[in-house]
Amino acid sequence: MLKGTPKGTLLVAGTTSDAGKSVVTAGICRWLARQGVRVAPFKAQNMSLNSFVTADGAEIGRAQVAQAQAAGLEPTADMNPILLKPGGERRSQVVVLGKPLADVDAMEYLAYKDRLRSVALESYRRLRSEYDVVVCEGAGSPAEINLRRGDIANMGLARAADIPVVVVGDIDRGGVFASLYGTLALLEAEDQALIAGFLVNKFRGARELLEPGLDTLRELTGRPVYGVLPWLDGLWMDLEDSLALDNRRTAEPPAEPYAGSHTGGSLRVAVVRYPRISNFTDIDALAAEPGVVVRFVSSAAEAAEVREADLVVLPGSRATVSDLDWLRRTGLASAVAARRGPVLGICGGYQMLSRSIMDDVESGEGLVEGLGLLPTTVEFGPEKILSRPVGEAYGQPVAAYEIHHGVVSFDGEAEPFLDGCRVGAVWGTTWHGALENDAFRRAFLAEVASMAGKDDFSPAPGVSFSALRERQLDALGDMIERYVDTDALLALIEKGVPAGLPALPPGGGS
Repeated sequence: MLKGTPKGTLLVAGTTSDAGKSVVTAGICRWLARQGVRVAPFKAQNMSLNSFVTADGAEIGRAQVAQAQAAGLEPTADMNPILLKPGGERRSQVVVLGKPLADVDAMEYLAYKDRLRSVALESYRRLRSEYDVVVCEGAGSPAEINLRRGDIANMGLARAADIPVVVVGDIDRGGVFASLYGTLALLEAEDQALIAGFLVNKFRGARELLEPGLDTLRELTGRPVYGVLPWLDGLWMDLEDSLALDNRRTAEPPAEPYAGSHTGGSLRVAVVRYPRISNFTDIDALAAEPGVVVRFVSSAAEAAEVREADLVVLPGSRATVSDLDWLRRTGLASAVAARRGPVLGICGGYQMLSRSIMDDVESGEGLVEGLGLLPTTVEFGPEKILSRPVGEAYGQPVAAYEIHHGVVSFDGEAEPFLDGCRVGAVWGTTWHGALENDAFRRAFLAEVASMAGKDDFSPAPGVSFSALRERQLDALGDMIERYVDTDALLALIEKGVPAGLPALPPGGGS
C-alpha cells in the first residue's frame, strides 16, 4: 500500500493514435484505485464513434467509461466533456457535456474552440476538487503542430492547468525512439517543459536489447523512460475507433478460464464493417464466447463469408444512409438480402433492415429505400435519443443503452424484440450493449445455432462478460505495477515536472 494518499494529476499523451493512451490511463486508474486512491479519468476532447450513455443520460466516449470502471466509478459527462463523432462529408457532430451541440466541419469547429476550452477546464477542475488524483488522456499526438493553437486536449490542457505529461510510444509499429524524440523536439519550449518522460508500449522481446536505446534517449532528451510495457495478447478493451480494427480482422476471445465449455463445434459470425461503423464494442461479448468465431467483413471479396456465416451482424453506424449506399456498392447488401439464416441489426444496422428511411437530418438524402428485411420504416428526428432502457427477451432481463436520431415505426406484423422487432430469422433493435447480458446472450446464441442448423451447439454456461472486463482491467493495473517505475510516477503526480529539463531544437530553440 502507498504511504499516505497522493494528490495531483497526470496527462498521458501519445506519439500517435492507438499508441496505447487509453489502456495506460485505464491501467494507472486501476493501479491507484487498488491502493485506495480516489482517482478519476479525464479526456477533454475525444473523437470516437464508440460511445456510451451515462446514468443521467449523457453521451461520452467508451474509453472513458472503461477508465471509470477501472477506477471503480460510475462514468459522468465531466470525464469526457467534448466528444466529436465523425459523420459524412468531413463533418462531425459536437457533443458537449453529453448533449449534441452542432454538426460542423473542421473550419467551423474553430469558432467553438474558446467556449469548448472553458467547458473542458471547468470539468477538469470539478474532478480535481472531488478526487485525489485525475489521470488525463490526451488525443492523437501533442506534436500535431498544425492544430496546436486551438488544442484543448494535449499541451493546451497541460499548459492551462500545469499538468505533468508522459508520452507513450508504440514500439510494435517501429521507429519508437524517433517518434518519442521527435514528438518532444517539435513542441515549443513552454510545452516541452511539461513533458516529464516517456513510456514504451507494446514491446515483445528481451528488455536488455532495448537498454542502449533507452539510455541514449535519456541522454538526448534529459528525460527518463518510466517503463517498458509488454504486448498483451487478447487485449480487446473498448477499442476507441476503427483504426484499432485494422489489426483485428478476427475478434477472438481472451485466453481466460471458463466455468464450463461450449459443445457442438463453432458458430461463425460475420460483422459488416462499414466506413462509419459505430459502437462496434457491441461485438465484444460475442467474441468472448468460446466457440463463437467473429470476423469483420468489409469488401465484395468477402460476400461469401456473409452468405455462409451462421449469423450476420449489421452494427451501429454514424452515417446510416451513406453506409447503406456503401453496402449496396460493395455487393454486401445483396449477400445479406439473399440469406436465409440469422441476421441481427443493431441501431443503424436495424434501420438499414427497414423498408424505407426518411433522413432529412443526418444525410439530408430524404427518402431512401432500405433492405426491406423487416416491416418497419425509419424517420430521422432532430433530437438525439439517449437513454438506458431495461427489458426482457427469451425470459431473461436485459439492460442496455440507446444513441440514435432515427425513430423506427412498425409497418406490418412482427414479433417484439428489445423495443425493436423480429421476423423469422431477422432481428432488429436500437439497444446497444444488450449482448453483454450473459443469460440473454446465451439464449439468443442457442436460437441462432438452432436456426443455422447447428442444434448440437450449446453456449458455455459460465461466461461472465463483466468478469472478463474486470480481468482485463486488472491485467492493465498489474502491467503498471510490474513494468512502470511507480515511485517515480507518484512523485510526478504529486510534485509535478522536475525543474530544469532541457528544451530541444527545433521547437525549443537553438
